[in-house]
Amino acid sequence: MKIEIIQPIVERKEILKNLLELYQYDFSEFESEDVDENGLFGYKYLDCYWDEPNHYPFLFQVDGKYAGFALVRKITAEDASNPSYMKMCEFFVMRKYRKEGVGKRAAFHIFNLFQDTWEVAELETNLPAQKFWREVISEYTNNNYSEFYLDQWPGPIQRFFTV
Repeated sequence: MKIEIIQPIVERKEILKNLLELYQYDFSEFESEDVDENGLFGYKYLDCYWDEPNHYPFLFQVDGKYAGFALVRKITAEDASNPSYMKMCEFFVMRKYRKEGVGKRAAFHIFNLFQDTWEVAELETNLPAQKFWREVISEYTNNNYSEFYLDQWPGPIQRFFTV
């Protein structure tokens, strides 16, 4: 199985938009979002990943077929007491490719691209994501990460450093 993680050009934005629909459908199990009058979820931040600095889209392919994506951004500090960090904003592997190592390999690849502090957050109700990220981050960091909660996020957040 050949896994590729690519940063898409703007001509592939439509592919990412379509995969986001599948992601949001899967995610609707954990959130109360509904489709719009056209039967679509939509993702209001998609254009940011082409139009704004410090936003990084990725597509995953397995043997040349699209298998998922990640949306990553650098959160810049407003003051020195709150340092900047990389945030895994959205991460999706199609069900067909789950449990095949695709997500782990994609995550490792992306973490290696940005030598920085990272934060990955999951919803409290999304137990499969919590299990996945704890296992992946634990392996990636040799169990050298912290987990915490914030009032403004309903679930655990893992923080770690890449070097």
